[in-house]
Amino acid sequence: MAETRAHPEPEMNGWLFKWTNYLKGYQRRWFVLSNGLLSYYRNQAEMAHTCRGTISLHGALIHTEESCNFVISNGGTQTFHIKAANEVERQRWVTALELAKDRAIRAIESEEDEEDYEDGDKFEILTTLKNLATRLEDIQTCNELINKHGTALQRSLSELEGIDSAPDASAKIKAINERATLFRITSNAMINTCTEYLNLAQIQSKKWQKMLQHERSQKHRLEEMVETLARQHSVLEEAAKDHRLPKTNSPSDDDEENTEFYECEESGHSSDSSNLVIKIANVQRKPSALNVPNKNSTESHSESGSEVEDQVETEAVVISEPGEDNNFAARVRKADQVDSVVRTVMSKRARRTRVPNKPYYPLNLWSIMKNCIGKELSKIPMPVNFSEPLSMLQRLTEDYEYGHILDVAGDIDDPAEQLAYVAAFTVSSYSTTANRTGKPFNPMLGETYECDRTDDLGWRAVSEQVSHHPPMVAQHCEGKRWKCFQEFTMSSKFRGKYLQVVPLGSSHLTFDNGNHYTWRKVTTTIHNIIVGKLWVDQHGEMDITCPTNGYKCHLSYIPYSYFNREAQRKVKGYVSNDKGEVLWIVNGTWDAKIEIAPVTSVEGSTENPIYKTGPFRVVWQRAMPPPDSDKFYNFTLLACQLNEKEDGIAPTDSRNRPDQRLMEEGFWDEANTAKISLEEKQRTVRRQREAEAEEAALRGRPYETYNPVWFKKAKEPHTGSVLHIFQGDYWSCKERQDWSRCPNIF
Repeated sequence: MAETRAHPEPEMNGWLFKWTNYLKGYQRRWFVLSNGLLSYYRNQAEMAHTCRGTISLHGALIHTEESCNFVISNGGTQTFHIKAANEVERQRWVTALELAKDRAIRAIESEEDEEDYEDGDKFEILTTLKNLATRLEDIQTCNELINKHGTALQRSLSELEGIDSAPDASAKIKAINERATLFRITSNAMINTCTEYLNLAQIQSKKWQKMLQHERSQKHRLEEMVETLARQHSVLEEAAKDHRLPKTNSPSDDDEENTEFYECEESGHSSDSSNLVIKIANVQRKPSALNVPNKNSTESHSESGSEVEDQVETEAVVISEPGEDNNFAARVRKADQVDSVVRTVMSKRARRTRVPNKPYYPLNLWSIMKNCIGKELSKIPMPVNFSEPLSMLQRLTEDYEYGHILDVAGDIDDPAEQLAYVAAFTVSSYSTTANRTGKPFNPMLGETYECDRTDDLGWRAVSEQVSHHPPMVAQHCEGKRWKCFQEFTMSSKFRGKYLQVVPLGSSHLTFDNGNHYTWRKVTTTIHNIIVGKLWVDQHGEMDITCPTNGYKCHLSYIPYSYFNREAQRKVKGYVSNDKGEVLWIVNGTWDAKIEIAPVTSVEGSTENPIYKTGPFRVVWQRAMPPPDSDKFYNFTLLACQLNEKEDGIAPTDSRNRPDQRLMEEGFWDEANTAKISLEEKQRTVRRQREAEAEEAALRGRPYETYNPVWFKKAKEPHTGSVLHIFQGDYWSCKERQDWSRCPNIF
C-alpha cells in the first residue's frame, strides 16, 4: 500500500527517444506521465531509485515538429526534444500531454480557490478533521492491541488442552484470565472509540449537509440576482437609447476657418529663439489638391466614421527667424530646409483618425458566460458583441506604438541606461489596455498581419498565427537600429467575477551594438465580467535580462488594492549590472508615464539599502486617445489605423477578414454569421489534415505537418530557446506581389 501511494498509477508511459547531445544524438528512454509531470528514466528498473529528469506541464509549451518529433519547454530553463517511433505514437503522446497540462492547471486553480474560504469555517473544518483523524488513529491502535491480545489468548487456550497435572492447569487458567481481561478492556476501548468516531461523524455530517444546502441555496439566489440585474441593465440601456437626443451637426462646421498655421521647430536639444519657424499661410480646401491630414482635428470624420479628405493648397510660404531680418539672404539660406520639410509632410500617407462608432447591440451576458466558467478562453465560441474590430495580431502590433523609445535607446552607449529605456518601452505596451476591454478576434491558422509605418513611425512589423492548438502568434518588428521579435501564447481562464490572462511566450530585442534583451509579459486581469463596469489590471513580476552582458532590470507591477496608499497601477523597479549593483531606478505607472534616474549613492544595510538618485526624467508618457474614443471602442489613433484598408497586402492579412470588417462597419449580425462560417471552415481543414496524417501513418508514408509560411522554428542563439524566427522574405514577396505560398483561409 505504501508503494502504491508513493508511485501513483501513471496516466501514460512508454519508450521514446530523447535528444541528449550532438555526440550521442537521440537516446531511447522510458517516459512516465503522472500528476502533471513528465519524467524519464534509462529503463523501467530505474523508476524505483533514480529519475533522470522531470518537467512540469503547468505552463509548459508543447510544440509539434516535422515527422515524429515534438518539443516540451517550460520557458527556457527546461526543454525536452523528443521523437516518437511513428506519427500515430507522437499524436497519442501529444494528446495525453495536452490533457495532463489542462488537468494540472485546473488542479492549481482549485487549490487557489480553496484559499477563498472564510477563516472561521476553515478553522472549524480543519479542527473537526483533526479530531476525526485522531480517533481513527485510536481505532487503529485498538485494532492492533485486539489482534495481539486475541492471539495470545488463543495460544493460552491451546496450551491448556495439553496439560495433565492440576498445578500446571491452575497457573495456565490464571494466565488465561489475565489475557482475557486485557482482551475485554481493549475491546471495550475499541467500542468506545468507534462510538465516539461515529457520533462525531454523524454530527458533522448533518452540519456539513446543512452547510452544503446553504451554499447551494446561496448560489441559486446569486444566479437569480445576477440574471435580474442583467435584465434590468439591458432594459435601462434600451430606455437610455430611446431617450437619447440625436446629435446634430452645424451646417457651418466645415466652413469655420480658411486659414491654418503650422509651426515646425528644428530638431535639437535647445528651444531658444533661434529655432526655425515655418508658417504655411492661406490653406484653403479645394476639390482637387494633395491631401494633408490634420492630426489635431477631431471633426474630420462624420458620425459614421467615414473620412473627410481635406484638400490643401499652399499659396505662400513665409520664412522668419526671431531676431533676424526677413531679407533675401535669409530666405535663400532656409529655402532648402523649408522645401525638405514641406515635401516630407506632403509625402506621408493620409490615414484615418477614427473608426465607425460602436453600435448598440443589447445582449444577455450571463446567459452566455454562466456555462463557460473554468473553460479555456480560446475554446469558448464568443459572439462579436464582446470583441473589438481588431485581431490578436493587430493588437500585439500596438506594442510598438512608442517604438521611438527604442530609437533613442539605440543611440545610448551605457548598457544600464539603455536597459532603463527598454524597461520603459515594455511598460508602454500596457497603456492601451487601461480602458480597452474588448476581446480581439482569435486569428485563423496561417493568418498574417503587416504594419509598415517606416515613413512616419520608423518601424515595420509582420505577424503570423503559427499554431492553433495551442494558439500562438509569431511576430517580428524592425526599426532603425533595433529588431524586436516575440512568440506569444497564453493561458486564460474565466472565473466568474474576473477573467485572467497569463502570457506564456517570450519577447526578444536586439540592438545594432549587439545587446540582446529578453522578457516575459505580466498577468492581465479583467474584473467585473458579469456585473459592474469592466476594468483592467496588470500585476506580477517582470525580469528583463541581457545575456550578452549580464545586466538585468526587475520590474514589479503592483496589483490594484483599495488599501494601497500608493498610486494605483504602479510600476517600480531597478537596473543592476552583472555584479548585482543597482545603477538606475525605474518608477511610474503603466497607464501614464515612466521616469528613470541614476543611482548616485547607497546607504543603509545590505538587507535594506537606501538608494539616492539624481534627478528623475520622463522617458515615456502616454499619448491620450481622442476625447470621443469611448464611442469607438476606446481606440487610440494608432489602433484606428491598424485595420485601415490597403492595397497589395497578403490575402491572409487580418484586414481581409470578412467578419472583422463587417463588425467594424456596424453589421454585427452578419459578422457573427461570417465568423461561424470561418471557424467551421478552419475545423474542416484541421479534420482533413488529421485524417491525412493518420492515413500516412497507417501506410508508413511520411506526412509533412503544417509549417508557417513566413516564420520557421529555430534555436535563438542568445538564449538557446526554440521559437519561431522570421525568415525575412515577406517584404520581397510583397514587392513582387507573389502570394502563391499563402493558404486560403478566408
